[in-house]
Amino acid sequence: MSAEARGAGRDVWVDATAGASGDMLLGALVGAGVPLEVIAEAVDAVAPEPVGLSVQRVVRCGLAATKVHVDVADSAHHRTWRDVRALLTGADLDEPVRRRAVAVFHGLAVAEAAVHGTDPDDVHFHEVGALDSIADVVGACAGLAHLLGADGRLTVSTVAVGTGRVRAAHGSLPVPVPAVAELLRGVPSSAGPKGSEGELCTPTGAALLRVLADAFGPQPSMVVAEIGLGAGDRDPSTHPNVVRVLAGEPRTGDGSTSLDVVLEANVDDLDPRVWPAVLEALLEEGASDAWLTPILMKKGRPAHTLSVLCRAERAAELRVEVFRQTSTIGVRERTVLKHALPREVLSVVVGGQEVRVKVSRLGDRAVTAQPEHEDVAAAAAALGRPVRDVLADATALARALVAPDPAAEHTYR
Repeated sequence: MSAEARGAGRDVWVDATAGASGDMLLGALVGAGVPLEVIAEAVDAVAPEPVGLSVQRVVRCGLAATKVHVDVADSAHHRTWRDVRALLTGADLDEPVRRRAVAVFHGLAVAEAAVHGTDPDDVHFHEVGALDSIADVVGACAGLAHLLGADGRLTVSTVAVGTGRVRAAHGSLPVPVPAVAELLRGVPSSAGPKGSEGELCTPTGAALLRVLADAFGPQPSMVVAEIGLGAGDRDPSTHPNVVRVLAGEPRTGDGSTSLDVVLEANVDDLDPRVWPAVLEALLEEGASDAWLTPILMKKGRPAHTLSVLCRAERAAELRVEVFRQTSTIGVRERTVLKHALPREVLSVVVGGQEVRVKVSRLGDRAVTAQPEHEDVAAAAAALGRPVRDVLADATALARALVAPDPAAEHTYR
């Protein structure tokens, strides 16, 4: 079923309380109804060498699950993130799939570069270069794009990472391995089910969850339609080694919670006339919001704190943009929990001019109905009226729009 046939967007919840890996997510997505052909077509578009995908029904600690096998031949090619980015850029992929895959591989490369003290473009290791990792990431991005629809929302549970130590190319490493620990900064995580040992979350699994999640937490309010369980290779006696995916229609009115990033920099040597262009550039680059706060720095120097709110996967690009647009030589970064009310855009007509109105709701109650200022200003110019008069008219019409019954006017405030 296409995304259009399923509707504009769906809620998807990933239960990673037993860990996660790329192939486990593939299995969960197939188990939740994503056709294997959707995943295979995307993988074939990117992989420079043959990749085989097959599905097996298995049991993990008493639970029926789906195991997706990724079959690749031994390859002498060792690709860097720069190489993989070129493959993704040149592939015949749907744009939402390409965008997700690029973001996941970028996050993975940045984490590995931080761990090993190298440049992300030069990261040269199996998690980026191997064909099975390319298949896991591209396949999972294609499967999620199919399941979520046009504007669906992905929520991820606390991520189990495991305990103990594992043998790796660089010797014995603690669990979570350094790349996983780096990727899950600011993300709720735990050791996992009681009595479990070893690595429960791989770097590929951590990158997929961290970069693609819109929020972290328990299952959102939704009407569940599909359930998929994706199996890992092991079958421990302590817990079912599976990732669960639940997909369904969202229940509106509850708002949303997301784990976002705030970038900050104190600047005392930039011409103030430049700031409007800086803020506009950051918003165009993908910031959710950007603002200035006047401050007084050491030796009594007046300055500004630049603050940028953004999704976690946009932080790296926006950090670069801050350095490009301003004179700062340092940027702070912190993770914040953002709560947002559900909203919709309606419209009113003032003097024959259409003005959009942003309405937000708390449960069934409209709590704001705010006309868009740009539309108000455009209407005022077209009508030859003061902006404040058009704003007053648009606000009155907006109130009537969300509370047309005078007896129910208290629903707007």
